[in-house]
Amino acid sequence: MVNIADPPDGYSGNGFFATSLAHAVGLARKNSLWPLPFATSCCGIEFMATMGAHYDLARFGSERLSFSPRQSDLLMVMGTIAKKMGPVLKEVYVQMAEPRWVLSVGACASSGGIFDTYSVLQGIDRIIPVDVYVPGCPPRPEQIIDGILKIQELAGNEPLRRRNSKEYDDLQHKYGIE
Repeated sequence: MVNIADPPDGYSGNGFFATSLAHAVGLARKNSLWPLPFATSCCGIEFMATMGAHYDLARFGSERLSFSPRQSDLLMVMGTIAKKMGPVLKEVYVQMAEPRWVLSVGACASSGGIFDTYSVLQGIDRIIPVDVYVPGCPPRPEQIIDGILKIQELAGNEPLRRRNSKEYDDLQHKYGIE
């Protein structure tokens, strides 16, 4: 028998499984992420290679790229982010559907990279919360896939009520997101 996805914790038999609602929702979230690529430079080119046939990101449930924030739940920020683009990036994040996750790809998105100047944002975590960082300048497609797998792990294990918690509200308030 071939499993498309491993069944969640619970009781399973031939052709069925019984589990909690939280585990079933986690399984669905984990295997159906809709990424929104926010690519500005060389990390975007590496992401294009990741989506190509050789690496095939579609194997991990992220086949459908969305360029509409309202239809996305994973924001992938790749490349240099100028300070003037900061408000636009934050608006894209705010417009995304809940639950939402953020993947910061490359040195520039994570820390400003080699561009320690007045015009470059020194890490997107100054304006939006980041869930997973992918290091590299630019990172290899294997590293981007590893970042996606870490996001999948977060999505699969996140409790249903986390987004309604006081800690999550405090995090959003810290970034000025209401």
